Amino acid sequence: MGGLQGNSAAPAKTEQERLRDEQEALDFAADWADISQGLRKDLGQQLHSQWIKPVQLGAFCKETGTLDLYLPTEFSANWVADRFADRLSLAWKIARPDVRHVRISVMPGRRAPQGLRFDGARRGGDAAQQSQPGDALGMGAAELGSLGQTSIGLDPSLTFTTFVTGSANVLASNAAQRMAATETPQFAPLYLKAATGQGKTHLLHAIGHAYLTAHPRARIFYCSAERFMVEFVQALRQNQTIEFKTRLRGFDLLLVDDIQFIIGKASAQEELLYTIDALLAEGKRLVFAADRAPQALDGVEQRLLSRLSMGLVADIQPADIELRRVILEHRLLRFSPTHVPADVVEFLARTINRNVRELVGGLNKLIAYAQLTGQAVSLQLAEEQLTDILSANRRRITIDEIQRTVCQFYRVDRTEMSSKRRARAVVRPRQVAMYLAKVLTPRSYPEIGRKFGGRDHSTVIHAVRLIEDLRTRDADMDGDVRSLLRQLES
Repeated sequence: MGGLQGNSAAPAKTEQERLRDEQEALDFAADWADISQGLRKDLGQQLHSQWIKPVQLGAFCKETGTLDLYLPTEFSANWVADRFADRLSLAWKIARPDVRHVRISVMPGRRAPQGLRFDGARRGGDAAQQSQPGDALGMGAAELGSLGQTSIGLDPSLTFTTFVTGSANVLASNAAQRMAATETPQFAPLYLKAATGQGKTHLLHAIGHAYLTAHPRARIFYCSAERFMVEFVQALRQNQTIEFKTRLRGFDLLLVDDIQFIIGKASAQEELLYTIDALLAEGKRLVFAADRAPQALDGVEQRLLSRLSMGLVADIQPADIELRRVILEHRLLRFSPTHVPADVVEFLARTINRNVRELVGGLNKLIAYAQLTGQAVSLQLAEEQLTDILSANRRRITIDEIQRTVCQFYRVDRTEMSSKRRARAVVRPRQVAMYLAKVLTPRSYPEIGRKFGGRDHSTVIHAVRLIEDLRTRDADMDGDVRSLLRQLES
């Protein structure tokens, strides 16, 4: 995010002024997150992902009340300015009255729109001279020079090294590494299927990085299906379809994300079909990613469906709690020496279970807040600052459901949850159920007590503390609780 500050020159800032600026930047980021979320609901996921999600905050001039919003290309900046300028301006005025004007422009330093160039750029030295920083999609590693690998549209942080593998994604991870290896892959094309935020885009970027490392002069094309269609339509309008096809089929590796968005675009589907055939015939490599299997893509021509599914369709399942723990621990290595207590890691891993992107985003937000405010990371801070993420991820598990599951697990009658019997065979399951009710529901101690035969809140507190202690000392008890948690959260 760009610095949010006035434009006038100023002497070196004091520590207090620096902290104030950092807090202001955090506030702007939080406001933009809310505005972006609102636009996603209004516009739909497809339009939001293509045009609003790439927006980055720039500088804010307090004197004029002007906030800069940047997009990566001139084309996207003009498109957003033409269609969403009024809506963005109104949203910012509502969120922050001091923002009186919104200015939408291309990211500083970008000179040419990202996309397929039709100026005859060639391999080798000529290509290096003709390519601009924005010529993202037509460059190989040897041609990047000082521009760095991000110039081909790949995120430098999304590599195989930073991808955490578990049982939910091991097939997709191994297949992706084979696709990037020097040896010819056994299956082509590779189709990565996963719900939002589970890691398919990470693997696409990782394949690109690894392939360029193994083949320094290779040319790759990374884009979303929506971007593919935009480029194709532009080529049609400019009577440059021949150049489009020639350039597209000159790539060694084709990476297309969100292929589900090509639904219903007959001409683009046909061009993609011919491109797949041409590249496969030459032994080139193709990788596609989508949120559903090829057979579930409605509105896609049968011939294209057969091409997409003819190689390997690798599923990425939702990360289980063990994988979520490992992902958090792996991520924490970046934030050393910031200390995140084990109970916070466990809380995040257990609670943020919809997708990995939200899990990592929640950890990032929590640590950023702690660092910028000087507070220690704690369970209370996590509950206070991640309210929206936590509430969105919590499945509405009821105490009745917990009692029923615990009784089935321990083979006791459901009435024992409310009975006064104190036999160990029924007391321990009752205490486990109370513990799970506190962990998995927002109910207070008195509310939980009422659901267990009108017991006092102190009884519930004793049960929760007892089970917490037993889990640290008794492997069997810990195993029972983990098994019950998996059943209830599945």
